[in-house]
Amino acid sequence: MFSLAGKLALVTGAGSGIGAAIAETFGAAGAVVIVADVNEVGGRRTVATIEGARGEAEFVLLDVTSEAACNELADQVHEARGPLDVLVNNAGIGHVGTLLTTTGVDFDRVWSVNVRGLFNVTRAFLPAMVERGRGSVINLASSAGVEGLKDRFAYSTSKHAVVGMTRCLALDHAKSGVRVNCLCPGRVETPFVKSRLAEYPDPEVAYREMCSTQANGRMGRPDEIAAFALYLAADESSFVTGAALSIDGGMTAGSGRF
Repeated sequence: MFSLAGKLALVTGAGSGIGAAIAETFGAAGAVVIVADVNEVGGRRTVATIEGARGEAEFVLLDVTSEAACNELADQVHEARGPLDVLVNNAGIGHVGTLLTTTGVDFDRVWSVNVRGLFNVTRAFLPAMVERGRGSVINLASSAGVEGLKDRFAYSTSKHAVVGMTRCLALDHAKSGVRVNCLCPGRVETPFVKSRLAEYPDPEVAYREMCSTQANGRMGRPDEIAAFALYLAADESSFVTGAALSIDGGMTAGSGRF
C-alpha cells in the first residue's frame, strides 16, 4: 500500500460515494484528511469512519460554487496547517438531458459545481503548493469527459472541461513541482447511482443495462477509484502529470460497442 504519512489532503464532495472512499483510503494510508462537503451529515460520517480506523480527519462545510468560501477555507487551512500536499476535486453533480431538454438554469447549475467549483477550489489552494514547490492535484472527470455520452449534454461537456483544465494546469505548473491529473471513471455503484436506479420502473433491468455499458459487465466500486487516487497522491507517481486515467471496465476501449 502506498503511504501518505505526513501528508495533508483535502477532498471535496467527501460525504459519500467516490469522495468518501478516497478520503477514507487516504486516512488509512496515513494522511491528515480535510473532508469538505455541503452535506454535513455525510461529511461527519466520513470523518467518523476515518477516526474509527485510527486516522486523523476533520470536517469542513464547503460550497465549492462560492469563490469567497473557498478562499476563506484556504486561508484557514494555511494558517492552521500549512499548504496542502494533496487536493482532490471530487465535488460534482449530474444532469440527464440533451441540449434541447436542458435549460439554461440546468446547464449553469452543472457547470457551477463541476467546472467553476474546480476553478474556485484549485485557485484558492494552488498558489501555496506552487510556492512550496510540491503537491498533487487530482480532479474527478469521467468516461463522459473523454467521449460523448448520449442524453448527458451538460454533464458530459462539463467533464470534458475538467479533462482540459487538468491538462492545462499540468503544463502550466509542471516545473513548479505540482502535478495535476484526473481520473475518468465509468459507471460506479455509488449512493447516487443507486438512488437513480430506484426511479426506474424496473430497477433490476436498469441495473443490468448500466452494468452492460462496461466491457467487463459490471459497474465499478468506489474503493477501486480511490486506489488510483492513492497512487496519484503518493510520491511513487512523481513522473505522472497531465494524465486522464480511464477506470471504466473497458467502456472507452470499445467506445461503448462490444
